[in-house]
Amino acid sequence: MDILGVACAVVAAALYYNTLHAGFVYDDRRAILTNPDLLPTSPWSRLLEDDFWGTPLRERGSHGSYRPLCVATFRLNHLLGGLDPRGYHLVNVALHAACAGLVVRAARKILPGQNLAQAIAGLLFAVHPIHSEAVAGIVGRADLLACLLTLIAFLAYAAHSAESRSPIPLAVTLVSSILATLAKETGISSLALCLLWEVCRGEPDRKGTSGWTRRRSVSVLSGGLLLLVLGRLKVGGAPPEFASADNPIARHPSRLVRGLTFLYLPAVSARMLLCPSTLSFDWSMDAVPRITSLRDPRNLESACLYAALAGAGLWAARGLRGGSSSRCPVCSGRRTGCHTDRCRAANNNNGPIGVCYCPKKPISFPSTTFPAAVATSIGFLALPFLPASNLLFYVGFVIAERVLYLPSVGSCLLIGAAVAGAYRVARRISRAWGRAVLLITALLLAIMSAKTLRRNLDWYDEESLYRSALHVNPPKAYGNLGSVLSAQGRVSEAEEAFVQALRHRPNMADVHYNLGILQQGRRNYEEAILSYQRAIHFRPSLAQAYVNLGAALASSGRGSEAAAVLRAGASLDGSGLKDRRAHEAARVQALLQLGALYADQGRLQRALSAYREALGALPEHYPPQSVYNLLGETLSRLQQYAEAERWFQASLASQPDHVPAHITYGKLLARNSSRVLEAERWFLRARRLAPQDPSVHHHYGAFLASQGRLAEAAEEQLRAAELSKMDYELSMAAASALRQAERCEEAESWYRHAASLRPHEARSHTNLGAILHLNGKYKQAAAAYREALRLQPGDATTLTNLHKLAALLA
Repeated sequence: MDILGVACAVVAAALYYNTLHAGFVYDDRRAILTNPDLLPTSPWSRLLEDDFWGTPLRERGSHGSYRPLCVATFRLNHLLGGLDPRGYHLVNVALHAACAGLVVRAARKILPGQNLAQAIAGLLFAVHPIHSEAVAGIVGRADLLACLLTLIAFLAYAAHSAESRSPIPLAVTLVSSILATLAKETGISSLALCLLWEVCRGEPDRKGTSGWTRRRSVSVLSGGLLLLVLGRLKVGGAPPEFASADNPIARHPSRLVRGLTFLYLPAVSARMLLCPSTLSFDWSMDAVPRITSLRDPRNLESACLYAALAGAGLWAARGLRGGSSSRCPVCSGRRTGCHTDRCRAANNNNGPIGVCYCPKKPISFPSTTFPAAVATSIGFLALPFLPASNLLFYVGFVIAERVLYLPSVGSCLLIGAAVAGAYRVARRISRAWGRAVLLITALLLAIMSAKTLRRNLDWYDEESLYRSALHVNPPKAYGNLGSVLSAQGRVSEAEEAFVQALRHRPNMADVHYNLGILQQGRRNYEEAILSYQRAIHFRPSLAQAYVNLGAALASSGRGSEAAAVLRAGASLDGSGLKDRRAHEAARVQALLQLGALYADQGRLQRALSAYREALGALPEHYPPQSVYNLLGETLSRLQQYAEAERWFQASLASQPDHVPAHITYGKLLARNSSRVLEAERWFLRARRLAPQDPSVHHHYGAFLASQGRLAEAAEEQLRAAELSKMDYELSMAAASALRQAERCEEAESWYRHAASLRPHEARSHTNLGAILHLNGKYKQAAAAYREALRLQPGDATTLTNLHKLAALLA
């Protein structure tokens, strides 16, 4: 790589340095955080069987994107640095820098002798804001790898065609093309670009090669391209299914609307390459409004694009057909019949008539001409873009900025050649005009750099990314923003974001579901139920919505409805879904929720049946220890202690640090007086594993109280309440344990705290009155008893205590 290439690589790396501290955003979570193919326990061979997201290609719900090379690099990142995002971002930045350097190398082949054009092409590629999604978004590595390997394949073939058709560069071309295709589907275009280069080259080399060697190279390229296409079609199987929201235009019933809109989308992409003022992480739904009429002014934009491409292509084809590559650089004449007097004068009148000579040596006809440069640049622009254009077949998106990474090589070459041409014309007018062209170009590059730096900040975290797209794709951006805000505990802002998303698009099942989760967390069960029901209405296959709807119905006391919903969720068919793993996990959770509902109702046999059904439906990826533990707990309640112990032991064998199994197993052992010490060891192990888990301290405290160790029990219950001060039951348990340990003043404090958590619950005031009564604060005790009776008139316990207090006062 020469100095200019190194400089462009350095500029590219410097502009994306601020992405090294960014986190995982958007698609990164599914491709990396939840992708089973990255785990060390998963065999490497799975990379050849699964799609980009870890779903087996044979399943109907597979995305169909076969990119094992890219997933392999993710796995190497995972092996070296786990889930630290810095390593993933560092690899992306390095790949972008390498691509920028190779663009300069390619420009030297395509635009020989035009140093200004080469420099502008390399720098523009390094600083273009359209690349932010591919570089700052980790899943964009597929596009980076495909571009890098395509450039390597092109440069290797250029060397092959210039070096007496040596087989080694040709082999490098084929291997690089295969690897580019394994990185992303657009890599198939690498061999098509090499064929285009061969056509644009024109005649065979002058270094002793023959037409046969050229035909052999073309045959190898054509055969390789055909095999790559057939192999990719065979691996990919049937075209993937996608939701209508991802590409709503593809589902429109009108052919006119589909045709006009899809013809317009490449014009939108071209505009973003020329003027990337508006960028978005997602262009699905109706971010690009449909074109429904021939009178729509946007059709003019489409016509201009195709007219420009057709005109440039025809001009280049005519130039190539006219033998541009055999023109004399001295007199611009043909190889035969040129201005021989001028040529001979340039060479001191030496040489035979009719043969052109350069001043010092025989003419070395350039391997490419300006028409060939234009044709090759258009090939770089158009060929990699065609699979994603929706013109050949429908894909699962309208526009995706990262798919423009490789096509931008062609646009940068064309812009570099155009600016260099403008500079030459301006210099003929005056030097000042030439300097003005250079100044404007430098200013544009500076603006592009600033835009890239600013855009990288949008990709720093999910909140910034989604806020940046609110004006482009409001329903998708607001929906995703609400999920992020909800995860951060910013409930009011999250609710407003969800409401805004539904105002723009009321049929978004995911948004209804997420809004239901938020309302359920606020204990607004009726609103949560409505949200879950709307989510199921708009997407009946959303199994997790059935799980949460069942839980909300159960919390509202509608047990029979909850059981019916959970049973329906457990029976859903998941074939054809994109995320089959999440669906299967939700079905298991529905059965576990159903078992818990039956257990709370005291219907233990039905609960046991539900848990056994969940065990039979367990997918390979679902951790079984929680199911084993629930089976053991239910069997213990049914007094089938021997079988219960076997399930507890199975749970602990499956995951030795599974804390709930330690607790339930300890409770089981505590029933047998001869195994009390063994039981306590399990409680202590649980406390060692989860010292900040309040439930561990609570259950251990209950065990200690059952053994008469009241002082120790009070300490454990107090620790549990302090770890979760907003938990009413833990506060009551701590107050009761402190009272039993005769620490009445502290007990009074916790009873007061519990009453403040649930001031409208009679039990709170009855217990507070009792401790005040015990502590000799009779007037306050009487007031607490009267408040309890106001909330629950006629309560026998409160009336008895109040009568005792009245007798005492009398």
